[in-house]
Amino acid sequence: MWHDIEAKVDLLNFKLVAEAAAQLIRDSDGQPLTIGISGGWGVGKSSLVKMVGATLQADKNADKKYVFLEFNAWLYQGFDDARQALLQAVSDKLIAIATERQSFLDKALAFRKRIRWLKLGRVAVPAIAGMALGTPFGPIGNLVGAVGGLLKGATDVANEDKLREVKEAYSELQPELVGLISDKPNESLPKEIEGLRAAFEELLTDLNVTLVVLVDDLDRCLPNTAISTLEAMRLLLHVPQTAFIIAADEQMIRGAVRAHFGEVDINDDLVTSYFDKLIQVPLRVPRLGVNEVKAYVMLLLADLATRRGMLPSQTFAEAQPKILDALTKSWSGGITREVLTAAFGADASKVASEIDVAEQLAPILVTAEQISGNPRLIKRFLNNLMIRQSIAKAQGMAVGLEELVKLQLFERCASPAAFDFLAQAISSSDEGKPEFLGELEKCAAKGEAYVPPNASWGAVFYEQWVKLSPQLADVSLKPFLYLSRDRALALASYDELSPEARKVFEASLKTTQVLGGLVAQIKAIGEIEAERVLVRLIRKARTEQWSPGALTRCFNVTEAFSNLGPQLATALAEIPAEQRPSAIGPLLVTPIWAEALVANWTGDKHTPLPLKNLLNKKKGTH
Repeated sequence: MWHDIEAKVDLLNFKLVAEAAAQLIRDSDGQPLTIGISGGWGVGKSSLVKMVGATLQADKNADKKYVFLEFNAWLYQGFDDARQALLQAVSDKLIAIATERQSFLDKALAFRKRIRWLKLGRVAVPAIAGMALGTPFGPIGNLVGAVGGLLKGATDVANEDKLREVKEAYSELQPELVGLISDKPNESLPKEIEGLRAAFEELLTDLNVTLVVLVDDLDRCLPNTAISTLEAMRLLLHVPQTAFIIAADEQMIRGAVRAHFGEVDINDDLVTSYFDKLIQVPLRVPRLGVNEVKAYVMLLLADLATRRGMLPSQTFAEAQPKILDALTKSWSGGITREVLTAAFGADASKVASEIDVAEQLAPILVTAEQISGNPRLIKRFLNNLMIRQSIAKAQGMAVGLEELVKLQLFERCASPAAFDFLAQAISSSDEGKPEFLGELEKCAAKGEAYVPPNASWGAVFYEQWVKLSPQLADVSLKPFLYLSRDRALALASYDELSPEARKVFEASLKTTQVLGGLVAQIKAIGEIEAERVLVRLIRKARTEQWSPGALTRCFNVTEAFSNLGPQLATALAEIPAEQRPSAIGPLLVTPIWAEALVANWTGDKHTPLPLKNLLNKKKGTH
């Protein structure tokens, strides 16, 4: 198994990008720098950020040049104020360095005091503003006095949480308030912010270090947390001897900016301006090509073989840099089978099947839309593969790795209709050998044109999949269908229905409405049998070209068992936009499982206007 966390070892050959980012920080020579590492979910942003930090830490005398702070905004989601948490983390790090060096500790503590004061002002002003105190809160003395009045006797604060935050912030700062008031009686909040930045800059100058802040998982946060973190960074950005490296999906951050402004209509230029003021150097995580994916899959499989004792650890340790080095020169010949074999030397035969898998999988893992070379999805694909191997072994099922890989790839990338077609063919054959696969494989071997056996098999992926080794025509696929039962559940032959469920199914076919009596019958057969009925009703609706009546009858099942709603929603998502029937609109408004589907349809310009108006109108009444 491979953990879904940032990689400590570079298996993606990101070291070149990491070195380039690290060099930018070196070359900045104390000038402030903000680097944004952007990319979609699972492409390796966190790993790349870690590598940038590790590259700098490997520098000679790095401990004297840099102070590293890793901040994960997602950890504070729902538990703490991310803005204050980042400022506090910076303060704690600098105090630790000052204490360690026995120098400038007083300045570090004064910087922390300013952060606490800023927190008091930020949480107190909104609470005071909501009360009839009549106090202008410009100078510090006025604000502290207003806070005292608020805590002593005021009860007309609209939000109890605000009052609690004020009390917490006040208690943190209370021992230092007297000194603050006497030192700066007329200093306002804006002046205090300027003072905070000045104290921060002076402390870094005195310590003679560059603070490198590695901000991760910003795009996992809800908009408020993401924006709070960005605002905290804004207080510290563009201060000499700082470098911020921010990992986030740019589109997610842009969405957070829009959500932050709420009902205010802002155009793309304003959002871009907000982003560009924060990020000086945007870097995108490079998308993996066939060579990169082949090397990645090979190294993951070789790592597993090593952990299982099938490959000597020394061999793997020697092969890894050879493969990554070849990857840097892939423009001159690519990662061929010969390159992989040579990397493992005399032990290449011990990973021969792994080399086969990497060779065959790489092109499809890159081109298949559902994976698109995404490292996290590739790792999950392989993890699932290993789990199924273990289940098969525990149950005495004879399944080959190559066959399992090919079937799991189909399960991952095929449409529900295409998988349904294959599952039916497997189930209807006594030996579990679909006849149509044999015909397709013969045509492929002869180089003849691919002819889809079913309309659902028309995409390029299916033609590529048929050509993959091994051939499956003479292999019983029933064990593989069993291993895929999380998706294939109830996709077997019609006879698998119990007599009671068969009666319910036949009764369902006779109606095009949602009927209370039929819903009660479905509840009586239980959820497992009801799911089998639903799958057959969806299949029937598909063959009837998604007619309104065929779709409506499916809702009898989801009325009985709402847990089956997502399965129906997945099927409804297949309907071409122009064919979405208005008749099912009223049935989609109330169920929670349909919320995402309704949002998608109402936001799609291709959805028929009558249906869109109906959904929008109904949403407004609930």
